[in-house]
Parts: sequence; C-alpha cells; structure tokens
Amino acid sequence: MSTQVYFSMDSAQGRFGPCALTIGNFDGVHRGHQALLQLTCEYAREHQLQPAVLTFHPHPAVFVAPHRVPEAICSLEDRVRLLSEVGAERILVLPFNEHLALFTPEEFVSQIIVKGLHAQAVFVGENFRFGNKQAGTIDTLKELGQGYEFAARFLPAVTYRGKVVSSSAIRQCIHAGNVSLAGRFLGRCFALQGDVVKGHGIGSQQTVPTLNLSPPAGQIIPRGVYITETLEPISGRLWPSITNAGTRPTFDGAELTVETFLLAPLDGRSPEHIQVRFRRFIRKEQHFADAASLKAQILRDVGRAKAFWRRVVPGDA
Repeated sequence: MSTQVYFSMDSAQGRFGPCALTIGNFDGVHRGHQALLQLTCEYAREHQLQPAVLTFHPHPAVFVAPHRVPEAICSLEDRVRLLSEVGAERILVLPFNEHLALFTPEEFVSQIIVKGLHAQAVFVGENFRFGNKQAGTIDTLKELGQGYEFAARFLPAVTYRGKVVSSSAIRQCIHAGNVSLAGRFLGRCFALQGDVVKGHGIGSQQTVPTLNLSPPAGQIIPRGVYITETLEPISGRLWPSITNAGTRPTFDGAELTVETFLLAPLDGRSPEHIQVRFRRFIRKEQHFADAASLKAQILRDVGRAKAFWRRVVPGDA
C-alpha cells in the first residue's frame, strides 16, 4: 500500500485509523527510529491496524527552546521518504506551533492521539516527553492509555556496538568528521541532497571541475574533505567521488559550499539534482598559498579516494 502523507490535522481527519501509532521527531530515521517503527508495523499487522507515524515540523525546540534548535540530519522530504520505506502507511507531519506547545499532556492525547488519529496503540522511545513544558512522560502516556483505552508501548534505547544510537550522537559524529560511525548509527550513509548550482568558476579554471550542491537550509554539513559517492536519484546513476564542504579559504570564501568531484566519467548530461553520500573523512579544509598548491593537494586526495574505491564498490554498505 502506498503511503499517505498529511501536513495538517484537518487534512488527516477521517483518514487515520484505527491505527498503531508511533510518535517522534525522527530526525535522521536512524536505527533506533527504524526499530520503533518496525515494532509498530508488527503490532499493526497482528491487530489489523494501519501502521502510522506522527512527526513534527518545525522541530519543537523552535518554540520550547529556541536557543537549542538542532541542525537537521535529513530534510523533511527525506524523513518522510525514509519513514515510508520502513513501513509507515500513514504519516502526519504536524505543524508545531505556539498553540500546540501549550497543550497539556491529556489535551495532546485526547485531541491528537485519540480523537484526531484514532490510535489503538502508541509506540514511543523510553525518553519520550510530550505536552506543555514536556510534562508528560512514558508513565503519563501509560496512565492516559488506560483511561482512553489504547495500548502504550515503550522501546528501550537501541545500541550499536555498546553505544546508544540517537540523533544527538549522530550530530556529534558529523561535527567531528566521523561520518563512518554516523553512517553505522543511521544504518546507511549520511547524505546531503539538493540541486546542482552554478559555482564561482574557479574550480574549472584553476583546480578541478566540480558539481556544486545546494543543500537544504538548516541541515547539518560535515566540514572538510571526504570520500563520497554521488547519486542522481532520478536516473540511478552513481559515481565514486570526493567532496569538499567548507568556505574555500584559499580563495577567501565566506559562503559555505559543498563541491563534489566525480572520479568516473559523467557519460551523459550533467545532473541537475544529486545526493552526496559521505563515506570517509580525509582531512580538514585548509588555506593554501595558491591555486596550484590546492590543486596538487586535491590530486593527492583523489589518489586516496581512488584507492578506497578499488576496495569498495559504490552502493555497497
């Protein structure tokens, strides 16, 4: 069954339920999120319910803690796509606003979960908080579930090789350049996706020609030089690549750019939209004395990337 996605409570009314519902921000749709949704889907199949997701946009921190709004691991579009791929048949992206932030835990349950989405079971992580000032806990949800006659289920933290998988841990990995560990937490490569935009023309003239990616606003960007692979989603064309994300200090740049050099021929038209998947950190971005010195370093970086791709086939985990 194709996934139905709604972006307001009004549009979702009458189209949800009875359902097994999982709730969360699901930034990154990492291994923990996947396990939670898989548990929801299993329950839905056993009880002949719709497997459904309630998520939020923008991030609730915009209203409840504006000084702590996290950078997004993936765009809203990718979040919806990934949730659908895991098995969600209904997704409500609920606009989080000042009105919703004032709901008490019971108001949230009665108006959203019960009346709005007709949930017969609710699945959340053990650190789930909801309602005004995050007053609601998993114990609150369990108690309200008994009163409103829905099952409340909680999933303990998911770990990978002894480390707790979380969106905040993934962000820390990306900021540190450890995209390999971030990918293992995600269950896939961390990626940036967006339109190919015109660059400054310096690369094609003085260093090496690149595809310049315009990533979604507010998404976390791993700084430095990385071994990557580049996908054109519309055609499935996939190239081994090397990517620099930074401000181009050699040319006194100020704007953050994501520049990708393909290690294999285009063999056709230049892509207009790409996804760049980050595999390995090579080095930090640095200032070089001139374009020739930068080009020489890029060619050394390319050599490292080619050695990596001789061992790994693009697209393999």
